[in-house]
Amino acid sequence: MKRDFYEILGVAKGASADEIKKAYRKVAMQFHPDRNPGNKEAEEKFKEAAEAYEILSDADKKAQYDRYGHAGVSGNGRGGFGGGGHHMNMDDIFSQFGDIFGDDSPFGSFFGGGGQRRGGGKTRGVRGSNLRVRIKLNYEEIAKGASKTIKVKKYVGCNTCGSTGAKDKSSMQTCGTCGGSGQVRRVQNTFLGQMQTVTTCPTCNGEGSTIANKCTACKGEGRVYGEENITIDIPAGVQEGMQLNVSGRGNTGERGGPAGDLIVLIEEEAHPQLHRDGLNVAYDLHISFPDAVFGIQAEVPTIDGRAKIKIPPGTQSGKVFRLKGKGFPAVQSYEKGDQLIYVNVWTPQHLTSDEKAVLEKLQQSQNFQPKPEKGEKGFFERVREMFS
Repeated sequence: MKRDFYEILGVAKGASADEIKKAYRKVAMQFHPDRNPGNKEAEEKFKEAAEAYEILSDADKKAQYDRYGHAGVSGNGRGGFGGGGHHMNMDDIFSQFGDIFGDDSPFGSFFGGGGQRRGGGKTRGVRGSNLRVRIKLNYEEIAKGASKTIKVKKYVGCNTCGSTGAKDKSSMQTCGTCGGSGQVRRVQNTFLGQMQTVTTCPTCNGEGSTIANKCTACKGEGRVYGEENITIDIPAGVQEGMQLNVSGRGNTGERGGPAGDLIVLIEEEAHPQLHRDGLNVAYDLHISFPDAVFGIQAEVPTIDGRAKIKIPPGTQSGKVFRLKGKGFPAVQSYEKGDQLIYVNVWTPQHLTSDEKAVLEKLQQSQNFQPKPEKGEKGFFERVREMFS
């Protein structure tokens, strides 16, 4: 079972952005691959911490995680939702999160500083921006979960140059400022002696190379505007307005940089007969006065078909029947809502003279006089009971 992101970083749920950043720095240093060579367990914990930090350091993702847990942000390897730590390689992690140590920090060169890669010290271009799309789901898709394939217009990698942005291989030249390392080292004399700092190369922006002749197809960006078919697996129980994150499926970055995320906004398609109330589904059942007196077996619509329900003789208008487990599942747990059936006894509005005569005669009968049972719950008590 996937561990809680707050637990992974060792912070409380109400931790500030600075506290989360410091906690990630501490865990990342503890399990850094350079400190634990060949230790697969440490590598997994390092990736786990990166995934936790990716979510908790982003205000939107953190809000979704706080509300829906892993279901709102967890990936499934098919363009599923959320966190990237376990789905990134090491270079992605160092490129995306290395800058939390800062260029002038003593940790900078150890972790790659300024978002640079471990070892080579080079970055992978500019990260792509996030995209937002809307997906509309009907009640059955929400109840069971759905797999949707959508066509997204976005920046994709340039096939002409292989996302490098260069016209050909000879057009890629080693940066003359940093010598291809992507870093510039500077030695300063201080009262403590000489101190060396490492900063991102200002000429190549940490890439280690410059382009002499740009690719004509992408004009040196390493990407072009196109479209992509993306399959999204949506968990059961999502709600209107819920945002889910598809990691790495946004705009492709420039010159091989990591892609942004795809933010999916959930919309609910109105049902012709049912309406949603949290996890519960409600239905208004209208019956005639004789049916209320004698009782009937009614057929009602549900999320996944139809169901029969017995209305006993003498049922009063406002009575609520419950079909257990016929509502929506909760995103975070095994909890499932019910279907609530509200009985409305239909009062005729247009009567013939004969019908009026029959009712006027019955009006005098004692059995037709209202006689609420002692202890019978009122309307507000019934509503309160339903939602307790």
